[in-house]
Amino acid sequence: MTICGPQPLIRVVHDESRGDLRDPARPRPIRLYLWEPDPPLALSAPLIVVSHGTGGSGSGMGWLAGPLREAGFRVVALDHHGNNFVDGYEPEGFLHVWERPRDVSFVLDALARERPLGPVGAAGFSLGGYTAVALAGARVDPRIVRAVMTGAVPLPEIPEFPGALEVLRKKYALDESSRRALDTAGADLSDPRVRAVFQVAPGVGALVTPESLAAVQVPVDIRWGGADSVNPYDVDTRPYLEHIPGATGCSAGADVRHEDFFAPEPANSAVRVRVGREAATFFRHHLD
Repeated sequence: MTICGPQPLIRVVHDESRGDLRDPARPRPIRLYLWEPDPPLALSAPLIVVSHGTGGSGSGMGWLAGPLREAGFRVVALDHHGNNFVDGYEPEGFLHVWERPRDVSFVLDALARERPLGPVGAAGFSLGGYTAVALAGARVDPRIVRAVMTGAVPLPEIPEFPGALEVLRKKYALDESSRRALDTAGADLSDPRVRAVFQVAPGVGALVTPESLAAVQVPVDIRWGGADSVNPYDVDTRPYLEHIPGATGCSAGADVRHEDFFAPEPANSAVRVRVGREAATFFRHHLD
C-alpha cells in the first residue's frame, strides 16, 4: 500500500558505526520518511517512529503513519537496510534482526541534533513489531539464533528471500568472528526515549526471552489477525501479550490475514484504517 495524503519528506542518513552490507567501506544507509502534523505543533511535538515488516518499506506504512499524523503526531518511518524493497535485499537484513532497533536509535539521535525531541513512541508491523518492542527492552535469545544459523533448528522459508540462510553462510564463514557477531544478538537494545509501543501482527515472538519481556516497563498495545498464518498468534503474539507486564491487545478480526495489513487489495481495507486509528488513540493516551 502506497502512502496517500500529504507526501513525506524523504531523506537518507548514514550510520558511520556500521557498514553498508554491499560495501563495508561505506556507512550503513537508512532512508527516512518524515511527516509533520498540520498545523505544525511545538518544536517538541510527540514523535512516533514506524518500523516496516519483512521485505517492506517505510513508504508502504501510510495506513499507520496517516492516522498518526492526522492525530497531531510527527511521524518518521524508515527503510531498514538490506530488508526493504526500495534498495533490495541482503541476507543480514532478514536474519540479523537485532540491527533494526539500532537503526531506530540512530535515527532518533539524528533528529535530536536538529530539534528537541518530544515524547517518543514506537510502532511496527510484523518484524517491525519486534523492532518496536526491542526498543523497550525485548531481547532475542542468542542461543536460539545460533542454533538457527548453524542449522540445528530449522528456519522457516522466507518468501521474500528464499534461501536467505544459505546465502548468508556463503557470505560469511561461521568462524570465531561471526560467532562473536551472533553474541551481540542478545544485547540490550532498549532506548529510554521510547515511552510507549504499539505492535501490529508482531514477529519473532518465538525468539525473544520471557525474562526480557517481563522487564519491559512501558505501555504496550498489540493487534493481530485471527487468520494470520505468517505470524500466528500462538507462536508470535502470545509471548508478548503474556509476558510483558500490563500489555493489552485484541484481535483485529477472526478473518484478518497477515497480508491484509499490506496487500494492495486486502480482503477488508477498513481493518488497517481502524487499527491505525486505534494506534493514534493509544499514543494520545500515553504520550500527552
